[in-house]
Amino acid sequence: MCKIIYHNKYGLYNLGNEHPFSPQRAEMLIELLQELKVFKEPLQPSAVNPEQLKLIHDKDYVNIVENVSAGNEQGQAEKYNLGTADNPIVKGMAEGARYQVGGTLHGVQLLMENKANKVITFGGGFHHAHKNSAAGFCVYNDLAVAIKEMTNQGMHVAYLDIDVHHGDGVQELFYDDDKVMTISIHESGEFLFPGTGWIYELGRGSGRSLKLNIPLEPFSEGDSYLLAIDKVVKPALAWFRPDALIVQAGADAHFSDPLADILLTTYDYEKLFKEIISIAQNSCNNKMLFTFGGGYSPTATPRVWALLYFILSNIEIPKYLPKKWKNKWEKILNMKFPDTLHDALPAYDEIPRKQEIINTNKDTIRRLMDSVSQHWL
Repeated sequence: MCKIIYHNKYGLYNLGNEHPFSPQRAEMLIELLQELKVFKEPLQPSAVNPEQLKLIHDKDYVNIVENVSAGNEQGQAEKYNLGTADNPIVKGMAEGARYQVGGTLHGVQLLMENKANKVITFGGGFHHAHKNSAAGFCVYNDLAVAIKEMTNQGMHVAYLDIDVHHGDGVQELFYDDDKVMTISIHESGEFLFPGTGWIYELGRGSGRSLKLNIPLEPFSEGDSYLLAIDKVVKPALAWFRPDALIVQAGADAHFSDPLADILLTTYDYEKLFKEIISIAQNSCNNKMLFTFGGGYSPTATPRVWALLYFILSNIEIPKYLPKKWKNKWEKILNMKFPDTLHDALPAYDEIPRKQEIINTNKDTIRRLMDSVSQHWL
């Protein structure tokens, strides 16, 4: 049985009407599931308190986030990368972020207490937040807080990031930790924020060979993501045998996403989610938590996350989108939505350099595995 976590106060983490990281994405998803009559009442988490965040974040950083969010003094905000276009200061954002951190933390508590094997929180995934600074739309790193709680209880944890952007904040915070394996599949940092996530970033000290990155070429297709799952994720987790798997399931590798250049379709996402769940069942103690993350195509993101919901909940995937839902959001967003949950195929024109891209990605995967396999004895 899959447990769902969500609180309407997640919506307080709203960085502005023009900002792409919008709570409207979760609202669209929930309404879609309700129209399809498959939405289960979620568990409502509590917000973490600021003291709990100091397990991961510097106290001065937490204090300034809380102060500026309350509308107080903003004099030192720039020092912490707050007040930028990516990370604007919005009243109430700290409370909204603390609810989403609370949701991810509640999810891992369900796993640790054997109250669930599969959990999804309709938020979180703030993988770019650093120990003492905001970055990439992320203020507090819910993933790192949850993983730290698990390792404090003696667990070994695997973190898999399929967001199109490198999961730099999580990797950095556990770079020398031998209880945490991080794996990120993303568009190469040569072309995309945050400019990190290279195959030589393997960890430090006892964490060496436990931090794995698969930077893919722009215009990579679903087969390259699935190859990374098969050739890197599957053997890595079979070797590490963690107590649980935490997945950042960003939807911004979809071909229609405006902020990146990877070409996954909804069919690719369906395969991807099913593969990840199978690996978690076989190699991760059958315990898994999924968070959201990036996803900036309003016509695609709710459909991708709906697929994840259906698969985790063992619900048959419907063919058509509800007309009422489709018409409402077409009017609100002034965008044309497809009639079906899955993308129409072919989803895009044939890609120039296709074989060159495939070969480069294969070589990246081979070189990564050559680097780490010598340590996996």
